[in-house]
Amino acid sequence: MKLSLSSSAWNRLKIVFLTLGVVSLSACQGVPTADKLPRTLTVSGKGDVNIPATMTKVSLGVQVQGKTTQEVQQQVAEKSSAVVALLKSRKEVEKLETTGISLNPVYSYKNGQQKIEGYSGTNNVSFRIETQKAGTLLDDAVKVGATQINGISLVASESAIAQAQQEAIKEAAEDARKQADALLAALNLNQREIVSIQINDANPPLPLQRAIATENAQASPAKLADTPIVGGEQEVQAAVTLQIRY
Repeated sequence: MKLSLSSSAWNRLKIVFLTLGVVSLSACQGVPTADKLPRTLTVSGKGDVNIPATMTKVSLGVQVQGKTTQEVQQQVAEKSSAVVALLKSRKEVEKLETTGISLNPVYSYKNGQQKIEGYSGTNNVSFRIETQKAGTLLDDAVKVGATQINGISLVASESAIAQAQQEAIKEAAEDARKQADALLAALNLNQREIVSIQINDANPPLPLQRAIATENAQASPAKLADTPIVGGEQEVQAAVTLQIRY
C-alpha cells in the first residue's frame, strides 16, 4: 500500500523532524562531559596578631556596715562621692559608670532564731584607664574611701583591635593562597581564578581577666603604694576560606 502526502502535510512533517533534531543536538551539547566539569579547590587560612593590652577596665566600690540604714546610707554616700569625685577629676578616666547599689540587712542566728544585727550597703562603679596609670589611681581611690577592688580586665584600645583585625584577615588570606599554590604545584595543576571568598571569626579578643584580693583594698595606703599592673597581650584571630578554580 502506498501512502501519499500532500505538499503541505509533507512540509509540516519535515518541520517536526527538524525541530526534534535540534532539540536532540541541544540536549547532547548541554550535558558536560567528565573532562569539562568545573574543578574547584577549597582552602582555609588562619591569621593571628598579638597586640598589647594597654587599657584596664576596673571595677571597684565602697562597702559599709552599720547598725541603722540611715548610718549605712550616709557613710556609703560620703565615701562613694569622694571616690567618684576623684575619678572624674582624672582626665585619663573613661567610661565611668555606676554598676550597682545595694542595702541589705545583716542577720545573726542564735538558738535557731534569726535576728537583724545591722545593715550592709555597697556602691560599685567601673571605668577604663590606661594600664600604666591604673595602679596609681587604684591606690588613690582606696585612700579616699574605696573598700573593694572587685577585679580588673585588661584590653587593647578599640583602634588597635580594629587594625589588628585587618592584619589578621590579610594573614589568613595569604595563608590560604600559599596552601592552594603548594597543593596545585604538587599536582602539576594551574590556578585559573578565585570564585568565592569567605571571612570567618574576625572577632574582637576577649579581655584578660585579673583579680585583686579584697584585703588589698582594705590595707593601709602605705602598703598599697605603687600597685603594679602589667597589661600583657591579646590575640586577634581571623579565618579566610577561598574557593579556587583550576
